[in-house]
Amino acid sequence: MLCIKHPNTNAYFNLAAEEYVLRNFSQDAFMLWRNEPAVIVGKHQNTLGEINLDFIKESEIKVVRRLSGGGAVFHDLGNLNFTFIMNGDDGNLVDFRKFTKPILDVLLKLGIEAKFEGRNDLTIDGKKFSGNAEHVYKKRVLHHGTLLFSSQMADLSEALKINPLKYRDKAVKSVRSRVTNISDHLHQPLKVLEFRDLIMDHIRDMYPDAVGYDYSHDDLQSINNLVDNKYSTWEWNFGYSPMYDFQRGIKTEGGHIEFHLNVEKGMICDIKIYGDFFNKTDITELELLLKGCPHEQEAVKERLSSIVLSDYCSNVLVDEFVKGMF
Repeated sequence: MLCIKHPNTNAYFNLAAEEYVLRNFSQDAFMLWRNEPAVIVGKHQNTLGEINLDFIKESEIKVVRRLSGGGAVFHDLGNLNFTFIMNGDDGNLVDFRKFTKPILDVLLKLGIEAKFEGRNDLTIDGKKFSGNAEHVYKKRVLHHGTLLFSSQMADLSEALKINPLKYRDKAVKSVRSRVTNISDHLHQPLKVLEFRDLIMDHIRDMYPDAVGYDYSHDDLQSINNLVDNKYSTWEWNFGYSPMYDFQRGIKTEGGHIEFHLNVEKGMICDIKIYGDFFNKTDITELELLLKGCPHEQEAVKERLSSIVLSDYCSNVLVDEFVKGMF
């Protein structure tokens, strides 16, 4: 068992590191890691349908898609993440209770009675502090989970606050639960990194063959290649989203505008723009211009730079028009 505890708090790097170890190592591994503020969405989710895009951009929060399914979660430095990557036999790889039991055992030592509930959650007094997900690759399973220790709950709530009327799709939806921080239930003060070390010590006691492991130069180079080519890209984090429909209405100085979009693989396949605004040029020309454009703010703004928007929507600013499409 390789025990990997590293200081990198970049969400792109940490998600890439999981995939790298899963696909390229043959040994079992256990990892503990933290991210600076980030939203991590499940593999089969519509990213824009899970996040508060305005808050995300204003707060410079990373958005990263992971390999496993399940719902969107918020990470910050008060959240500790754990990962088991284990070898096994087909049909016996997925086991949420097995991989979460060490966490429950550590909490019990701290005098906290936590429970495994539902499909994949850990709770204290009925409130969730850990969500878990798994991904199988050949005869290896990746199990990872969040551990809310001292997270900023206001940021968590705001980052994941979305308008359910905007998006219609068949993507996996996140189930919002009442959440709690582990630190609120401690009998004696403990810092998040001290909590991390307690968990690592417990894992080392559980597995007699456990040894510490530091990423080599080659490891880091390969992980960073994954960051550059996958985990930091719009194509993976947003474009990979399932097909969805989007609709939204906004009020402007030029009048009311209503957007209806059909998006597939992150690209606008069809768009209809309605409203009581005035125009000099047929709005269908604007709709044709936006077809085939990535459903991404900067890409839309780039398309609009080739026209005079007021010809199509009088007294409407480009920024408010673009914002209305998200």
